[in-house]
Amino acid sequence: MIRIESVTKRYPDGTVAVDRLSLEIPDRAITVLVGPSGCGKTTTLRMINRMVEPTEGSILLDGTDIRRQPVNTLRRSMGYVIQNAGLFQHRTILDNIATVPRLLGWSKRKARARAAELMERVGLDAALAKRYPYQLSGGQQQRVGVARALAADPPVLLMDEPFSAVDPVVRKGLQDELLRIQDELGKTIVFVTHDIDEAIKLGTMVAVLRTGGRLAQFAPPAELLSAPADAFVEDFLGADRGIRRLSFFPSAGLELQTAPIVGIDAGADEIASRADAPHLLVTDADGRPLGWSEPDRLTAGAVDRERLLDHGRPFVPGKDSLRTALDGAVLSPTGWAVAVDDEGRAVGVVSQQVIGEAIRTAHSRAATASATEQDRAADRADGADGANHQAIDAADAADDQGGDGADGAGGVDGQALGGADVGDGRPDARADAADDQSVDGADGARGQCVDGADGVGDQAPDGPGPVEGRPADGADAGDGQATGGADLKATP
Repeated sequence: MIRIESVTKRYPDGTVAVDRLSLEIPDRAITVLVGPSGCGKTTTLRMINRMVEPTEGSILLDGTDIRRQPVNTLRRSMGYVIQNAGLFQHRTILDNIATVPRLLGWSKRKARARAAELMERVGLDAALAKRYPYQLSGGQQQRVGVARALAADPPVLLMDEPFSAVDPVVRKGLQDELLRIQDELGKTIVFVTHDIDEAIKLGTMVAVLRTGGRLAQFAPPAELLSAPADAFVEDFLGADRGIRRLSFFPSAGLELQTAPIVGIDAGADEIASRADAPHLLVTDADGRPLGWSEPDRLTAGAVDRERLLDHGRPFVPGKDSLRTALDGAVLSPTGWAVAVDDEGRAVGVVSQQVIGEAIRTAHSRAATASATEQDRAADRADGADGANHQAIDAADAADDQGGDGADGAGGVDGQALGGADVGDGRPDARADAADDQSVDGADGARGQCVDGADGVGDQAPDGPGPVEGRPADGADAGDGQATGGADLKATP
């Protein structure tokens, strides 16, 4: 895990690029940094591999501060992809990809074999291996950049707006390719973009930064769309965030109809049996959709393909979202979306009304799930508070017992300090008897008695000595070792 802890980047002229940023970037997931120009997203990315050093705060990689290892070692342990690929123009595609393995000491043969493997993984034809970057398209160069970043199999991949310089069609293909590669390899990816649609599509978690390098919100894409943290996030998401949210609702439960579907070779009777439908979807001999037609415009065995209406963008139930299904229905002149299987064969059609009902149901389920999760979070918080209170009560109880123990020790000490007073029947008698024999002997006996009562480790520090003040000292020593235990031994 990458942990960013209260990181600030302040330049000598006083400009603050990143301001007290704290993030926990999860392992084996794509975390996207998104925001307007000047929000510090690229600066944050570059601080992770120390291309930029933070002014304050720290960045931890698997619990270790990244400043504890040499810069070159750190950077070679992370893949790095930038806009326009940043390839070496004097090297072939194969040798570009093999750059980091060669820096790590791999043999040329091993590094090139790894490069060839990665060319296949990112969808590059092997015939491109001996070409130079200027001989490739922009999309191909970006694929080379991704392959080069993956060459040494780093656990962390940093990507700084890698797809922003290519056209929308190529960008979509590269995004899909990245998601496929991530499914296979499971890297920890930090991805910078200014495109909120790209962030929502790619991100497991999305960090929205505001101008000045402050974190506005850090959440999964679905939560970002359903509950923006403030007006800034809401404005940045755009007015159509409700449509974007449909991307997270599955289309698997849509009720499909098959009656309005006829083959291109349908006979007159089959067409007549479906005459009540306002439109019929005509399919080719393999069952793939060709277009819509009104029933009375169809001639058995002689369908004019040029007169068919566009069927819109089809969707795959269970694989595509309700947004894709709705898009297909809106684009179709009939208001119906076409559902196909993985082979592109029509399996049914669905109306805008049915899709709308599915959307309402999905919103209701999402709201219920959110409320349930909030309740669980509240329960967890209450449980944590309860545990804290129990711990505090237990500590207080322990303190009380300790105080009582001290009081008890004091009482026993009082008995011991009293010496002759407490045991008037015996200690004084022994003392008197001892006085008859030798005052010093009595004093020594009393000293031993007190020491034995007050501390097993304090029995005879220096042998017999002056008795005055000695019992109190003995009691204190006993308290230091085992207040109750030693003193109780003095009890007759």
